[in-house]
Amino acid sequence: MMKAREVPKKTIVVLGCFDTKGEDFAYLRNLLLRDRNSVYTINAGIRGSTDLFHVDVAAEHVAAAAGRSLADLRSRGDRGVAVEEMGLGAAVILKGLVEEGSVAGVIGMGGGGGTHIVLKAMQAVPFGIPKVCVSTLATHDLSRQVGSSDIVLVPSVVDIAGLNGISRVTIGYAASAINGMAAWRAAAEEAPLVTHGRIAISMFGNTTACVDECSTLLRERGYEVIPFHANGAGGRAMESLIAGGYFDGVLDITTTELADELCGGVCNAGPNRLTAAAERGIPQVVVPGCLDMVNFWALDSVPQHYRSRQLYSWSPDVTLMRTNAEENRILGAQLAEKVGTAPGGTAVVLLPMGGLSQLDAPGGPFYAPEIHAALVDSMRSGLSSGVEVVETPLHINDRGFAALAVEVLVSLLAECEGAKKKGKNV
Repeated sequence: MMKAREVPKKTIVVLGCFDTKGEDFAYLRNLLLRDRNSVYTINAGIRGSTDLFHVDVAAEHVAAAAGRSLADLRSRGDRGVAVEEMGLGAAVILKGLVEEGSVAGVIGMGGGGGTHIVLKAMQAVPFGIPKVCVSTLATHDLSRQVGSSDIVLVPSVVDIAGLNGISRVTIGYAASAINGMAAWRAAAEEAPLVTHGRIAISMFGNTTACVDECSTLLRERGYEVIPFHANGAGGRAMESLIAGGYFDGVLDITTTELADELCGGVCNAGPNRLTAAAERGIPQVVVPGCLDMVNFWALDSVPQHYRSRQLYSWSPDVTLMRTNAEENRILGAQLAEKVGTAPGGTAVVLLPMGGLSQLDAPGGPFYAPEIHAALVDSMRSGLSSGVEVVETPLHINDRGFAALAVEVLVSLLAECEGAKKKGKNV
């Protein structure tokens, strides 16, 4: 078997099933070469290859990268298994190319199976490296396949099965898109934004006043602040970027997604929410913001067993349910367990005793001090000794609370940086 040639630096990787769509990929490759790009091709098709252009990584290499034999995948006759394994193998190869610093962008095309392979592989490419997928499924819900990645989907309009007047236009748009993205990224790398560091911050409509004030104060101190909407997808994206080393610190004001995971709300970010900062050991300030609520769509979307609970119409298509004392005891324990895994001296839990959201304030519909107390007591009893707890009588949306949150985070960043430098000198 021929060894795949060494990839040139800063190349655009073209990925897909060349066995069935060779003509389409040849056209895409020629467009990229015409724009003076370096192009590297990876064939993920199990039926064969193409002689219309040079293939840099053969399908045999892709299967082997997944620990499988291409001949075995063919003989099994199980298309689902083959698609999954070729996606995994392509991901391994792409990850290696990224680690070498070779990838300027990735572009792929596919129908049902090809789209799965391309999107699976692109998950291995970190945020900021351009990723474009031309797909027959682009107008369908591909949120599970795309996840929190910054993949751009381009509807193919027609099937990807040979060139025609429509497919030429679509492929041309996609080629121009990846070319422009790669050029912009290269220019941005030559003039990077100079800051004291990047801070992730979580927000919701109910905590916007707090987050806006925190962001202003942090930017005044020279930090780049990147907000994430705590709507499920936002939390997953934030955790993914934290895990990828994109941030220097986290101001997790709005942890409401934990409540949605517990109660089946629509803003569920999954079990990995509130785990990445602890795993990386970066400074984090955690606030139980909006744990007083669970999110559903319009009133008729609320599960029947919750219809007798306290509900609030935030907008015609968003209904909020007040969490009860038992749920808050569970949420307090969950938050304590997740934050408690952080290395000592890297995490602070900040408790606004005046209320956790815009609705949880004196006179507000969700104001319930006894439920708040259940959350706080559970949290305190579950936290490890390595996590500091700072309590304030302020409401989460008071300007004074935002100032305190920023002060605590900045101090934590300085302490962690000092400890890191001291450790290097030992």
